[in-house]
Amino acid sequence: MNSFGIDLGTNNIKIYNRSDDNIFVEKNMIAIENKNTLFAYGDSAFEMYEKAPDNIKISYPLSGGVIADINNMETLVKYFITDLERGNVKPADYLIAVPKSITDVEQRAFYDLLKDAGVKAKKIMVVYKAVADGLGLDVDVKNAQGVLVVNVGYETTEISILSLGGIVLSKLIKTAGLKFDDAIKNAVRKEYNLIIGGKTAENIKIDLKNLVQEGRGALVYGRDIVKGLPVEREIPTKLISESLDESFVNIVDNVKVILERTPPELSADIYRHGIYLTGGASQVYGFAQKLANGTGLKVNPSENPITSVALGLSKIIKDDNLKSVTSTIEGMK
Repeated sequence: MNSFGIDLGTNNIKIYNRSDDNIFVEKNMIAIENKNTLFAYGDSAFEMYEKAPDNIKISYPLSGGVIADINNMETLVKYFITDLERGNVKPADYLIAVPKSITDVEQRAFYDLLKDAGVKAKKIMVVYKAVADGLGLDVDVKNAQGVLVVNVGYETTEISILSLGGIVLSKLIKTAGLKFDDAIKNAVRKEYNLIIGGKTAENIKIDLKNLVQEGRGALVYGRDIVKGLPVEREIPTKLISESLDESFVNIVDNVKVILERTPPELSADIYRHGIYLTGGASQVYGFAQKLANGTGLKVNPSENPITSVALGLSKIIKDDNLKSVTSTIEGMK
């Protein structure tokens, strides 16, 4: 029988499919026309984002690490699984990753989602996201060593200390990729009286490393606040880097708070191994260096920052010895 591992991200959904041993990644977005008709989903919904007319509502069903719109999330999961099964959904086991720092009710929603999405879920297991992250980063999470994982996602950053297959400490903060985008938009507006879209800000953020290395500014198109007309501007990388600084410092400060609360024996392990850094927004130019400077620790960036949780889920699905890190919903506390 087939198995799927699902990592629901606010920005991207990642699904590991055991039958072809691949990880599927698409935008976790849905476009609804006239309040009740599915118009588009996934990457094609994202293409329309910030461009659609009023009768088409485009949204992320996940917000702040939790399911905000269960009906649309069920629809998305059903369509994605149907696509992966080429239209013929067969009974399967499901393993889903959940954040630690949310309420029991919010965690339960991840389980209910799969139960009610019409994907013929036989067995539903859950695992904490940070534990799956550790496995995806090739860390021996069942060992007694202390491991610090920092996952910088789209809307949230999860900071976790792992030991013996569990989570000793965890903190979820709402400073992440979206805040980075907002900071860029605000800086461009303040400095140039120019309004740019979220997609433009995201592209600047992603391209920042190349721009700095090539010594050129970011070319953007937006609307001039004063004239109300579309214009083109070149934004210097110095302004972009400075705009991101406050968000970077906020994450580093929260990592330091967790380190201050860490038991001494685990602190010694973390000092030896450093910080494991993952999540899509962890790749933003300058962040890893800021984290290393701010904590005095070595930073180990993930080779697969977007899919590290899904890679961890794939390992659990394939290796019976790792099943002990999962739980059924009744056992979740």
